[in-house]
Amino acid sequence: MRPVWKALSLLAVLGGIHLLARPGLAEDTVDFNRDIRPIFASKCFACHGPDEEHREADLRLDDREAAIDYGALVPGSATESLLMERILTDDHDLQMPPPHTNDTLTAEQKKLFQKWIEEGAPYAKHWAFVPVTKPELPPVSNEAWPKRPLDRFVLARLDKEGLAPSAEADRYALVRRVYLDLIGLPPTPAEADAFVNDQDPQAYEKLVDRLLASPRYGERWAREWLDLARYSDTNGYEKDRERSIWPYRDWVIQAINDDMPFDQFTIEQLAGDMLPDATQQQMIATGFHRNTMLNEEGGIDPLEYRYYAMVDRVATTGTVWLGLTIGCAQCHTHKYDPITHTDYFAFMALLNNADEPSLLLKTPEDIKRREAMLAKIAELESQLPGQFPPADGEGELLQRREANFQAKKAEWLADARQQAVDWQTLRPSALESNLPKLETLEDGSIFSSGDITKRDVFTLTYSIDPAQLPLTALRLEVMPDDRLPAGGPGRAYYEGRQGDFFLSEFATKFNGQPVKLTDASHSYGKIGIGSGSADAANVLDGNGSTGWSTAEQEGKSNQLVLNFDQPITSAGELTIELLFERHFAASLGRFRISAASADGNVQAKQLPVEVEALLTRTSGDLSPEEASQIERYYLAVAPELAEARKPIDALRKSMPRYSTTLVMQERPEDNPRPTHRHHRGEYLSPKELVQPNVPQFLADESSPGPANRLELAQWLVSRDNPLTSRVVANRAWQAFFGRGLVESAGDFGTQSEPPSHPQLLDHLASSLIENGWSMKSLHREIVLSATYRQDPVASPELQAIDSQNRLLARGPRFRVDAEMVRDMMLKASGQLSDKMFGHGVFPPQPDSVTALAYDRMKWNPSPGEDRFRRSIYTFSKRTAPFAAFTVFDAPSGEVCIAKRDRSNTPLQALTLLNDAMYLELAQALASAAKTEGATNETIAENIFRRLLTRPPESGEVKAVLQYWNEQLQRLQSGELDPATIVGKQNSSADDAAWVMVARALMNLDESITKP
Repeated sequence: MRPVWKALSLLAVLGGIHLLARPGLAEDTVDFNRDIRPIFASKCFACHGPDEEHREADLRLDDREAAIDYGALVPGSATESLLMERILTDDHDLQMPPPHTNDTLTAEQKKLFQKWIEEGAPYAKHWAFVPVTKPELPPVSNEAWPKRPLDRFVLARLDKEGLAPSAEADRYALVRRVYLDLIGLPPTPAEADAFVNDQDPQAYEKLVDRLLASPRYGERWAREWLDLARYSDTNGYEKDRERSIWPYRDWVIQAINDDMPFDQFTIEQLAGDMLPDATQQQMIATGFHRNTMLNEEGGIDPLEYRYYAMVDRVATTGTVWLGLTIGCAQCHTHKYDPITHTDYFAFMALLNNADEPSLLLKTPEDIKRREAMLAKIAELESQLPGQFPPADGEGELLQRREANFQAKKAEWLADARQQAVDWQTLRPSALESNLPKLETLEDGSIFSSGDITKRDVFTLTYSIDPAQLPLTALRLEVMPDDRLPAGGPGRAYYEGRQGDFFLSEFATKFNGQPVKLTDASHSYGKIGIGSGSADAANVLDGNGSTGWSTAEQEGKSNQLVLNFDQPITSAGELTIELLFERHFAASLGRFRISAASADGNVQAKQLPVEVEALLTRTSGDLSPEEASQIERYYLAVAPELAEARKPIDALRKSMPRYSTTLVMQERPEDNPRPTHRHHRGEYLSPKELVQPNVPQFLADESSPGPANRLELAQWLVSRDNPLTSRVVANRAWQAFFGRGLVESAGDFGTQSEPPSHPQLLDHLASSLIENGWSMKSLHREIVLSATYRQDPVASPELQAIDSQNRLLARGPRFRVDAEMVRDMMLKASGQLSDKMFGHGVFPPQPDSVTALAYDRMKWNPSPGEDRFRRSIYTFSKRTAPFAAFTVFDAPSGEVCIAKRDRSNTPLQALTLLNDAMYLELAQALASAAKTEGATNETIAENIFRRLLTRPPESGEVKAVLQYWNEQLQRLQSGELDPATIVGKQNSSADDAAWVMVARALMNLDESITKP
């Protein structure tokens, strides 16, 4: 073994250059990427890097030619190089870096610069920007040790450092480790014993394959991805209302279980909507970038916060697939990496051309249930005539019933026909708006798409010909559409207002002159605002704060009727202006304008427009189906059948509603969204238009580069991009070993430390691509390796040399993530539910956690097995995250997280010991152990093994029983109340003592640590 003092001496000599930064290269050769770039990046590039706006003295050190032209470098002559002059001078006004920064160079670093310049000052492309090539397997000292190809790279590095790998972990530790890593749950004692006692030489490989095939695998690894996707069940910001995006979470779980190739996994999430004949699942996948927060505050500009969402999407895409801090170039050119300010917005342009609708999810199961209920409704409706009250008098009951039905129907029909108005749909000759795109559909209705604001104005132009005259009234019909939030008719997308609209003013002109409207009426009205009235006349009062809405009637048609004060009697051009002005964006999504020629003023009716249109025709002109349609409507409103309709009404109310999820939808080619460069990244400072592209330093000069989201997604997982495969392989390594081969998982730029094992990283990255981007294959390769199977215990010598295990001379050992802590306790207690997918659930937690949030959300614990579902299904509220997860460093879902913090605090111990949720699990654990154990010793061993997997040593059993006995005495003495501890009245002191044992063992470090 290499002496400790030599390793420590080497660290001192390098003077701040990491021990791991110079692997595999001759010690007497200065390497730019290994030796010079890290110093430039940490001490020079902030003032002399790519950022032109903040560059000092117009000197670039990130570009060799620029540095030579300036005179900073004279290749081959350190004495003539201005760089060396400024480094070596004692003049504090000239010295670089300036002394006041307290970041001056060490003597060793100065020597490196001198030697590098004398060698010709060669530059090299940053290691992460060089195309991935599969390295040759290196020779090693012990050919028997490697179990997988990756082991050779690890052992070769250990050979170089004069170290040897650790022995293999014992089988109990190994089975616990691989269970936690692959499925996020511990093995049961029986499962652990089965592996330990299995004499098959392939027992471990077979175990790994079983775990990879488990549905629990997708749940475990989806949690890793959801950190990157900044997943949450609420919108964030102040109001932080609930959103429906859990189908995206379920898609991730299923895709991982199916081992969807990572390139396809990428493409579907970034651009599934743009694939040919995109499936519902591919649309759901685009929820990745709908996880951005949504501000619902009344005073905000929705377009401004859409811009902030785009800023988040650019930064997230850069982190997840490129491992670059692209977000740093939002306000100016990146100070360290070759990403210009324009590059940033060109990258934004690739993502910026999508609308953000909600997708109605019509599953086969839901469709079948609805069809069955609709069939039942149709059956009951067909029976309604037979339930009509009979006419008075003598004769057969059925005849009197039929006679009365026909008489009442005829009476209603005559009255309805008398009141029916012959409306004619007006088809616009021109459509204009401030921003939304308006298009005319086949039925003459108008559909709005694209961006909306808090003040939208629709200007509709109609050419009126003599055949349509005179015009006496207008009807605005607001119509549902599955493409709109909550089915429309409005485009409000805020939770609680989805599908609503607010029409402030309705104004008309004829041939350019204002035309007065009067006598307004509506079929349904809500929210007068200002006047406190829902009067339809609000749209004519000239007050933008009052208006018409059909809130609480989302997904239904309604109408607003307005009469001309004086009929229009000549041909010409009719212009209608609709003003939608509110403290939130709420314009119409689908609507239709019709005109009438009637005697006297017309009033809005409850009649569906289709039925009213039929009523204007004579009975002889109606087809049997049209006549039946009128009769069905009469049966639905006849007061004589009110009681008979109650079962039908109940069925309609209980009709299952389709779920929704947030998705992306590329805009039509004829309505692209422009992207501007924003000066200093400010929303209010748009400058020149930019064209979509990837950063220039990554672009292929021989091709035009990606032009849209789909092409971006395809480029990200192509051979042309050197970063994605490295970034993905590194994150996988980080998940298994606690640290990546590159320490900064979200930053592979020039500021990052070089990889500890660069050839190993490229081996994993190239293997990932060769194996069809299979993540299961990558995970299998890692867990089958000898490197992974090592014992985690470090000798004092190894601890002194490599306390962070960067050299991989021992196995991984660290506290598991927050959700896994709870899942392990659920499994150990026997309470864990295997139920998968669906809406988020609510495990127990104190009411005070959400009581302090803006909306004071009531956290009602889920009943039944939902209470014990796996933690990935726990409802996530951004402004009040699940407290037991936050304590263990789980993120809130507000930003993309490439690597979680891992702390060790007293609050974690207090949570495991006292949180009501964990107390409940301790009670279940103790009860299960008592049921299975015949003696105190077997009960103690059962609890121990459920939590720690391994069999306890004799001294450990003795310690557990001693603790149990001490608690039993306290309980028997009345110092503690058994009912409080067990959670049941008339509980015995013996039961309570075992609950206290379970609580104590749950609180051991080993219980929540991967061995």
